[in-house]
Amino acid sequence: MSDRDKRYGNDSNDSRSRDTGGGPSSRPRQRLYTRKKICRFCAKKATIDYKDPATLRRFTTEMGKILPRRITGTCAKHQRQLAKAIKRARAIALLPYTTK
Repeated sequence: MSDRDKRYGNDSNDSRSRDTGGGPSSRPRQRLYTRKKICRFCAKKATIDYKDPATLRRFTTEMGKILPRRITGTCAKHQRQLAKAIKRARAIALLPYTTK
């Protein structure tokens, strides 16, 4: 047993095994095929309008946080415009900052 093991209480005869055995991690992983997310603003040539709270609500959580690109599927350009529109709509009280 090394000095380090003694210092930190590591016992070489520890009953816990370190091998990876036959647990769930030893199974071959299934590949998950996710559909490529398409920016709805690019596909439909739609414009982002801060005066349209119904559309903007789709891109916020129940708590009022702006959803990220990886969840909504918007492109970088439209995500920036969307964030700006949501913040503008919040400022003039068309959208709530938070919900209770």
